Amino acid sequence: MTTSARRTSPQAKVAPAPVDAGLDDTALNEKPLAHGRYLDRELGWLSFNQRVLELAEDPSLQLLERANFLAIFANNLDEFFMVRVAGLKRRIATGLAVPSNSGLAPLDMLAEISKSAHALQNRHAALFHEVIAPELSKKGINFVTWNELDDTDRARMDHFFSEDIFPILTPLAVDPAHPFPYISGLSVNFAVVVAIPATGKREFARVKVPESLPRFIAIDEDDGHSPVRFITLDELIRTHLDHLFPGMDVVEAHTFRVTRNEDLEVDEDEAENLLQALEKELLRRRFGPPVRLEVTDDISEELKNLLVRELGVSENEVYPLP
Repeated sequence: MTTSARRTSPQAKVAPAPVDAGLDDTALNEKPLAHGRYLDRELGWLSFNQRVLELAEDPSLQLLERANFLAIFANNLDEFFMVRVAGLKRRIATGLAVPSNSGLAPLDMLAEISKSAHALQNRHAALFHEVIAPELSKKGINFVTWNELDDTDRARMDHFFSEDIFPILTPLAVDPAHPFPYISGLSVNFAVVVAIPATGKREFARVKVPESLPRFIAIDEDDGHSPVRFITLDELIRTHLDHLFPGMDVVEAHTFRVTRNEDLEVDEDEAENLLQALEKELLRRRFGPPVRLEVTDDISEELKNLLVRELGVSENEVYPLP
């Protein structure tokens, strides 16, 4: 009785197998994922900084805010090269770099970064020279050159150079007895070519723009009402380079700036003394390899090639700017 009841009980019945509704194997597979579905981290960061630049381009914002966004953009880009680009180059050099999620190979990624960064820096420079500086001039803030000064202004700036700038300038010549000097990261420097009048022989020298002085020197006293004029520290030094090389002819002089690897590499798990590891890494960072060379766009090909060779950068890492 018990056996018969168990045999006919509904709970004891086995559910039938699902009926094939005509679906084949390909229909059950997932659709292939779209190409380019991932965004690259580095290029995405450049897109973020582009939006900062677009704020500087926004005419609805106040003028000094737009100028401030120009400075923020430039500082951001400096840090990007010092950390992100430097880290990528280091991984490539050590053979640890792998393709990104977007599918770009490491060297292709560097090429894309260079292409995008060149375009952004040119856009940044054009915005300042063609839009922001003229608009500031309309508001009474003027950037002038040496040729635009009268005799009285020049005499005052000559005195300022002699008293405040000349004593802290140290030109360094490059010749067989003096190797190419170390160029600190983000410092502004002059690449100077001088000639000896008697022989016509040319020599290269480097002059560092002092970081202790402001980059813009006020020519006029700001009374809150009259227009104010500024001349750049670079312009003052360029005009007075003959004071640094007496008896020699200054053939050409161009400013340049080097960005170096300042990324930190400290493994907290393996470092026995974290403080000592950080001190060692900070010391090494001061002498990190160059990752970008900014030069004036009117520099001669010969002088640019000398900087490229001595600093060990590639052509893609050279950024000519006005």
